[in-house]
Amino acid sequence: MQLVLPFSLQNQKEWLFFVFTECFPLIWLSLLTVCAGRTPYPLPGKRAKGDRLPIQTSRPYNIAHRGSNGEIPEETAAAYLRAIEEGTDFIETDILSSKDGVLICFHDVILDETANIASHKMFADRKRTYEVQGFNITGFFTFDFTLKELKKLRTKQRYSFRDQQYNGKYPIITFEEFITIARDAPRVVSIYPEIKNSVLINQHVKWPGGKRFEDKVVETLKKYGYGGSYLSKKWLKRPLFIQSFAPSSLVYISNLIDSPKVLLIDDVTVLTEDTNQTYAEITSDVYFNYIKQYVVGIGPWKDTVVPVITITYKLPQIWSKELMHIIYRSVHPYTYRNENEFLHLNFSQDPYKEYEYWINEIGVDGLFNDFTGSLHNYQEWTSPLSETSKSPRQLLSQIASLVLPYAKA
Repeated sequence: MQLVLPFSLQNQKEWLFFVFTECFPLIWLSLLTVCAGRTPYPLPGKRAKGDRLPIQTSRPYNIAHRGSNGEIPEETAAAYLRAIEEGTDFIETDILSSKDGVLICFHDVILDETANIASHKMFADRKRTYEVQGFNITGFFTFDFTLKELKKLRTKQRYSFRDQQYNGKYPIITFEEFITIARDAPRVVSIYPEIKNSVLINQHVKWPGGKRFEDKVVETLKKYGYGGSYLSKKWLKRPLFIQSFAPSSLVYISNLIDSPKVLLIDDVTVLTEDTNQTYAEITSDVYFNYIKQYVVGIGPWKDTVVPVITITYKLPQIWSKELMHIIYRSVHPYTYRNENEFLHLNFSQDPYKEYEYWINEIGVDGLFNDFTGSLHNYQEWTSPLSETSKSPRQLLSQIASLVLPYAKA
């Protein structure tokens, strides 16, 4: 088949002139897309796996906290796909279990806040009260429902001030479905699962052979080829951090899998679920020196690093950035959110100012965030990845260099 060009395009110079006079509006529109920071990543399944871009390791990780849940209900396939489209490095999930021992992605041990359990009257008699980390909690617990029953439910937004249009649309997904979303992505997308409420789950769900909740999590990860120490060749192929608020879970799985582990740290007054100590007690020098044998990093609640009441943002000595990085290779605070309800007043209700402070002043290595696109936009403008992206100025310069030889001819 012969390509027939317009009658006037008989030489290279005329062809180039045609491109830039007739097609430049389309090029400019593409540049505007880049300027907006919305990298047009194809959705999962649209690119051959052999040519997938690797995970970037040159700037702090963009960790999609329960997916892009500022836009779409948390822990759903849609929220994770949205985060991938927006350029996240990691998709993060919380692992719980159904009554029949299937691992699911859901944050709360009760279904009440983020699923439409109240509209399913056939389950009204399932409400229970259990002790959870020293408190009596009443609600509909995930481990009192089989996976088949949980799949009948639909998710909803946690916060009333966020977009409600997706309420009732998306089902609860399993941990294996979550892994498949990452593995089917058009580039290497890392996963960041949390072993959630392990003490409670092990009390209420029993697996054959006396296996523990933690065993099932590791078995699933190994089934899909995950493993390898941080930044090793194997790890870079399928990047993973395993996180938990329960130190004993991380110590236990250290003998089962060599993947990097992160100790999550709550408010210093809160009791850990497994040690009967507060987080203030387990962040002592003595405990840090013990737990660092098993973890590569910490995931502190950001207000424990920089208290809200500290107007000048002078760091408490225990959480100085020097100390954090002397002890740990990775520091990934949580959670960064765009809304005024969550932004400290010092940042003038501007999430970009918050990112700038934590990345440049504190020097964190990753940020758990609810609005993946916002952090991605900020990083693309301040520290673009030279291998995979160019700034609008760089693109215009490259175009000019291509045109210049012909302009002089």
